[in-house]
Amino acid sequence: QVQLVQSGGGLVQAGGSLRLSCAASGRTFSRYVLAWFRQAPGKEREFVVAISSSGASTKYADSVKDRFSLSRDNAKNTVYLQMNSLKPEDTAVYYCAASPRSWTLSPAREVYEYWGQGTQVTVSS
Repeated sequence: QVQLVQSGGGLVQAGGSLRLSCAASGRTFSRYVLAWFRQAPGKEREFVVAISSSGASTKYADSVKDRFSLSRDNAKNTVYLQMNSLKPEDTAVYYCAASPRSWTLSPAREVYEYWGQGTQVTVSS
């Protein structure tokens, strides 16, 4: 069982930066793939980025590549999503998610068994 608690987010102007954090409970955190998804009003929840259990590998959606950076600190059971050069289209509720399938950085929602509470990110133009 893994519980995910998110922090960060808020309102920022276009071109600005924000950092989201996701802290996990449980001793097996380092075995999980961690990912971020986002959901804009009226749209499906979409994949943003995933990181392997060791932190050695990441996979980004094309829409955020070169702007967002995901890292993890397994000693602190926490992942960090650094978002730079934010655009109005990045506005969404962001969700942290965890998957026990450590062999894949899947963008599919159904692979992720545990979810954070969601946090709003709003980018003004």
